[in-house]
Amino acid sequence: MPRGAWDTHAHVISGDARHPFVPLRTYTPPPVSADDYVAMLDTVGLDHGVLIQISVHGVDNGPIVEALQRYPQRLRGVVAIDGSESDETLARLREAGVCGVRINELFAGGSCADQLQRIADRCRPLGWHVDLALHGHRLHELAPTLRELNLRLVIDHMGWCPASRGVDDPDFQAVLELASMDDCWTKLSGAYRVSSQSAPFDDVAPFVRALVRAAPDRTVWGSDWPHVAIFDPARMPEPGMLLDALQRHLDDPVQLQAVLVDNPLRLFGQPGNMGGRAIHGEM
Repeated sequence: MPRGAWDTHAHVISGDARHPFVPLRTYTPPPVSADDYVAMLDTVGLDHGVLIQISVHGVDNGPIVEALQRYPQRLRGVVAIDGSESDETLARLREAGVCGVRINELFAGGSCADQLQRIADRCRPLGWHVDLALHGHRLHELAPTLRELNLRLVIDHMGWCPASRGVDDPDFQAVLELASMDDCWTKLSGAYRVSSQSAPFDDVAPFVRALVRAAPDRTVWGSDWPHVAIFDPARMPEPGMLLDALQRHLDDPVQLQAVLVDNPLRLFGQPGNMGGRAIHGEM
């Protein structure tokens, strides 16, 4: 791993009495702590991580905030809100190291795109981005709205487009058009979720390369650890396996340095020394 490498998509999960799961959820995952996550980062040689709010916790961002407080020099956070939060609540999240809000239509418990404008309005004054966990067809449908939001967007898992449909699929082409916008970033994550193959998921390589060509300085990588809602043990990946696949798909040390180090630093900022403020041109 290059020095300063990032994992930009992972989760912590509680589910205890202080942070119970929401009743309406798609799955029930086992708990994983900030210590568990940082141990994984250390094992594969990653220095920084971004914790993304998981659907089973709804808008209870407590587990993420606690993780940020425990590892302020290593972690940033992306939370879930419903838009009714006070300015003071959002300011406290920002100071804790939060730099974005997630829209998640993939699993029950997440915020839906019908809240997009309201959430965007709350994010804009804070300099936060909106993280889009939407299937490709929804990104295609919402593209005109997304282009008019006037804030930074981050697309999860390469737009959740099945690799079996190929890069010429209209939904993926719509994702590429969004990715080409100056204020849109894409995570080269979730290869194992969109692939129809086993590791190293070579059917995903054309998608990775197309996204990097569209925005070489706005693509980042994420592990999607601890790989929730994977019910077939044979399809359960490991972070090292996913990093190996990324290197195979890109096969360019300069671009790997950009995806793993330079780009995420520009998007999320250096943990611990900016009061929850990502770089975003504010330095």
